[in-house]
Parts: sequence; C-alpha cells; structure tokens
Amino acid sequence: MIEEIRETRKKIEELLTKIDSLEKLENFRLEYLVKKGKIQKFFDELKNVPANLKPVVGKELNELRKLAENFFNDKHAIFKSQSKTEKYLDLTLSGRISWKGSFHPVMKNIDEFVEIFKTMGFSVAESVDIEDEFHNFDALNFPKDHPARDMQDTFFISNDRNDLLLRTHTSPVQIRVMKSQKPPIRTIMPGRVYRNEAISARSLAEFHQIEGLYIDKNVSFAELKATMISFAKRMYGENSKFRFRPSFFPFTEPSAEVDMSCYLCGGKGCRVCKYTGWLEIAGCGMVHPNVLKAGGIDPEEFTGYAFGFGIERVTMLTTGIDDIRLLYDNDIRVLNQF
Repeated sequence: MIEEIRETRKKIEELLTKIDSLEKLENFRLEYLVKKGKIQKFFDELKNVPANLKPVVGKELNELRKLAENFFNDKHAIFKSQSKTEKYLDLTLSGRISWKGSFHPVMKNIDEFVEIFKTMGFSVAESVDIEDEFHNFDALNFPKDHPARDMQDTFFISNDRNDLLLRTHTSPVQIRVMKSQKPPIRTIMPGRVYRNEAISARSLAEFHQIEGLYIDKNVSFAELKATMISFAKRMYGENSKFRFRPSFFPFTEPSAEVDMSCYLCGGKGCRVCKYTGWLEIAGCGMVHPNVLKAGGIDPEEFTGYAFGFGIERVTMLTTGIDDIRLLYDNDIRVLNQF
C-alpha cells in the first residue's frame, strides 16, 4: 500500500506543471480530493493495514493529502487572480460616464429666496425640526380641537404624551424669534417640514417651506402686498400675473393666499392647477394679536405681517416639472437637467 501511495504522490507532483486551467484543476479535485476520490480510498483501506505498519502508512497518507490540498488551493487562487486581472484590463469594455455633482433644484431655489429677501432687508433664522405643541400649535393660535393636531396630519413622536412632534410648518420659528428679539423684526425662516399626507403629483409628506416675518409699529397689509408682489416679480419675472384671495389661517388675521397663473397651461387649465388656471404659491396675512402676545410682544404697540412659501411647488414653477415626486426620485435623467 505504501508503494501505491508513493506512486500517487509522484503523479500529483507531475501534475504540478501540467494543470493550466480551472477546468483541469476541477478534474484534479474530483479525482483525488472528493469523498470518493483516490486519497479517501487509501484512508478507507487503512483499517486493513497491520498494526505495526499503520503509523508509517498513516504518515504517508497525511503527507499525500496535504500535498494535494495545498496544490489545489494554490492553483485555484492563482487562476482566480488571473481571471480578475484579465477582466479589469479588458480593453474592449465600454467607457464609463463620470457625472458631475450639482446643487439640487430645491436647494437652488432656497438660496435664491434667501438672496432676494436679504436684498429687501430680511435676516435669516433657523430652528429645530422636532417641536413641542406649544410652539407648533398653541402659540400660533391653533384651537385645542383643530384638525391639524390630529394624528392624520401630524407626526407625533411620543405615544404616551403627545407633546413632541415633527414640525408641520416653519411658523414655530416665528415664536422663537419673537421671544429672542425685540421689534423691529424682519426675518425669513427656511426649513424642512413634515405632514402625514398622501403622496401625489402635488404633495409630499416631507417638504420645505420658507416663512417671513416683519413686526414693527404701524405695519399695514399694503406693505405685505407690496413685499409679496415685489418678491414674486423678481422670482418669476415682471410679466407674471398674481392675485390675492381671502383665506383663513389661525395665526394671521386678515389672511390671504397668493396665486400665480399656471406656468404649464398658461392659465387655460390642466391637472397641475386642477383646471383653474392658477397655482397657489404662498399664504400670508397680518400677525394675529394672540400670536404677538405668545411671542412676548404687545399687540397694542406693534403690528406685523407673515407669509409662507412651499419651496417644492415654487421649484415646479421655475423648472417646469409637472410631478412633485420627480424632485426626490433620484432619477439622474431629471436631476442632470439642473
């Protein structure tokens, strides 16, 4: 048996220079290293070897198996390495396109908003995304039973105590600004907001707003209207058409919504403007006396106005995108245009 083992060892050593492919190496494995291979058969026959010869035969067998396994592993690693190198150096592969990064259209519009309002004398204020009910609702004159407090509209963070939530608008920053500054106050507040809404071509559950606040003595609605029109014409062009509609917001009185003629249909009516010919671009109004009080400002001495824009809808107007979801689908075909 020892002679057979040594003969097998000699054959394996001869194969060291003959095996030059993975296919031949696999055939080697099937012949020598599997459970029914030649080496395992030697181990199966070891029980028939006389006791005085078993140590010698066993040593020869272990050396044979070790030789075969090392040979297989080394050759396999070499072939795999060569395969990867050849693939990497394949000159027939097509060229790779390198993409240049750019500002997201939403971020570009926020920057443009900020720059326009800065030239109009507004400063910039920011605050946290996680708010409490006082700053998000109570201080802004929302009644306790207002629908916006319902779980259908608001993402509450605490289950046992509904006092922490993801802010539903950037208006809470107004309260924090009023509490930290004395009039005159003229500031804008950009930021991300969250609402538990169905996602559609016109709405998202997570989006951006930018609010403005101006408080001083004898501030009038006429100043608010002049500010909004001045900004809108710089943003959308001198020939854009706008209108003010009476509306209601708990934190302003009187209140209005600002509409712009639909960019897509030119005012004729389409699915984006809900066939009205107009798109809402902002809400605004005179700051409610209760809100001034909550901010620590005397409504008998000071008045003010506030306004708010939805950035994603503004981005739709400036880019011509007709589905708001395209802004966050990360489709390079869309983003590459900007």
